[in-house]
Amino acid sequence: QVKLVESGGGLVQPGGSLSLSCAASGFLFSVYTMSWYRQAPGKERELVAVITSNGGLRNYADSVKGRFTISRDNAKNTVYLQMNSLKPEDTAVYYCNTNYGRSRGYDYWGQGTQVTVSS
Repeated sequence: QVKLVESGGGLVQPGGSLSLSCAASGFLFSVYTMSWYRQAPGKERELVAVITSNGGLRNYADSVKGRFTISRDNAKNTVYLQMNSLKPEDTAVYYCNTNYGRSRGYDYWGQGTQVTVSS
């Protein structure tokens, strides 16, 4: 059974930082690309960052480049998102995602973690 459990969200002031974690289980984490998405109220879910299986390639949405860093620890089956210089427009529910199962039509998501950037 595939499980993705996000944590680390919260309320932070503009300019602050947060570090999100996503603990994965139920599949061979180390061989799959992992991603972070976010969904703000009234908006569609958008891709924030992607990291390949060995961490050798990382891509970011233009809106977060230079501020967010995605990383992973394959020994701990965990993917991280370090968010710095946060802005009010970063407010959203953040989800992690894996490409495990995509070829068979599956799309696995965690429950998400709320990030609110406000003074």
